[in-house]
Amino acid sequence: MCSQLSKNDSISPSSYKEEGLPLYSNHTYVSYEDCSYDRKSNLDNKPKQNNAVVGRFAPTPSGKLHLGNLFSFMVAYLVARRAGGSVLMRIEDLDPARSKQIYADGVFRSLEALGFEWDNQPVYQSSRTEAYQEAYQELDRKGLLYPCFCTRADLHSANAPHFGEEVLYQGTCRTLTKLEQEANAKRRSPATRIAVPDEPISFNDLFQGLQSFNLTECSGDFIIQRSDGVFAYQLAVTVDDAWMGVTSVVRGRDLLTSTPRQIYLQKCLGYATPTYGHVPLLVDSDGHRLAKRNQSTDIDYLLNEKRIKPECLLGKIAYLAGIVDEMRSFSLEELIQYANLKALNMKKELRIPDSFVF
Repeated sequence: MCSQLSKNDSISPSSYKEEGLPLYSNHTYVSYEDCSYDRKSNLDNKPKQNNAVVGRFAPTPSGKLHLGNLFSFMVAYLVARRAGGSVLMRIEDLDPARSKQIYADGVFRSLEALGFEWDNQPVYQSSRTEAYQEAYQELDRKGLLYPCFCTRADLHSANAPHFGEEVLYQGTCRTLTKLEQEANAKRRSPATRIAVPDEPISFNDLFQGLQSFNLTECSGDFIIQRSDGVFAYQLAVTVDDAWMGVTSVVRGRDLLTSTPRQIYLQKCLGYATPTYGHVPLLVDSDGHRLAKRNQSTDIDYLLNEKRIKPECLLGKIAYLAGIVDEMRSFSLEELIQYANLKALNMKKELRIPDSFVF
């Protein structure tokens, strides 16, 4: 059985490697099926790549690390390390109103206390605006972008079509004339959308199997830059995964429908497509997703207030996820060797029974 830490025990963060990443950009597009790429001006600026697996963890610093985040990162870590690969850290602090350094620091402390290591100095998206601007300009040169003046109320009207929980954009502003765009710009600042093709985008998900989406049916033309000038998640993630040389993206199943958008942008910008794996979501006994505001699933709280030992916490998460058969303490090294990740195949969610409350 797992034991708790005594008051005399301590958890000291390990140091991580401080290995800078070179800046580069590369761009392209013609269509999803028929893309061309001028490699001459950008090839020499790319990071040197090898065939090793490169995974990543990319938390948003808008709250504390919780069990759901930890589970996704644990699986990403196991996939990369089991293949002898590396794991990179990126802080997705695009939104200045929601992002706080104190939360990023908390993520580092919690992960280090649990024994995780990453192979770079963390990359902050807030420092990468120039790279996103270059990608934006390339897409614009290809004629793929257009201004959108729709308000939130317009998009979320009662008769707006939905794909699951997402609003399906109907292309309201796609056919505006230049004069109409100029007139609308006088009353409000526009967001920028990218026009999407009416064709399938397919990929083989490591855990969810073969997936196929048509962006006209699951998202419509999606936002590349918000009306306040902040670059959108889909663009930033696509640019950064390519720049960092990421070859393996493992994350929660709630981001499954983001993948065809990112693959489309990769095709437009001439980037390689990594492998994707979307793990089932951890939910409570009522079927609700674990939230950052729920203290009982807060990793810092569990380690430092409840005094749960790191290996006990890892073992308990692995057991409730079904990737180990015993409920006992496991180190990350043991999980790399013994965890059965195939047990996650085709699962949408993993329910945490009340008996597993820490």
